[in-house]
Amino acid sequence: MTDEITAGSGNIYADLGFENADEMFLKAQLAASIKGILDGKGLTQVKAAEMLGLPQPKLSRLLNGHFDNISEAKMLDCIARLGRDIHITIGPESSMPCGRIEVLHAI
Repeated sequence: MTDEITAGSGNIYADLGFENADEMFLKAQLAASIKGILDGKGLTQVKAAEMLGLPQPKLSRLLNGHFDNISEAKMLDCIARLGRDIHITIGPESSMPCGRIEVLHAI
């Protein structure tokens, strides 16, 4: 057995070879934001689901990391319904072949 340590890329989904790694990472960040806001408000899942316009089982799946059945747009809508402002900024051209999407938390 070897004790090799490999540095991650910062995106666990890419490190694990997921085809849609960037999308999954973005959704994970948005789900973490939703969970953090809900935890801060102390709402039950039933009350939170009503507020977010989601069925409670779908909210439960989202909060448990199963967000393949919800769009990024709906997740952003949930954050707005929780009283948070969302700012989308398009930066200058990247030196990388593909730009990046980053969620900055101000919770």
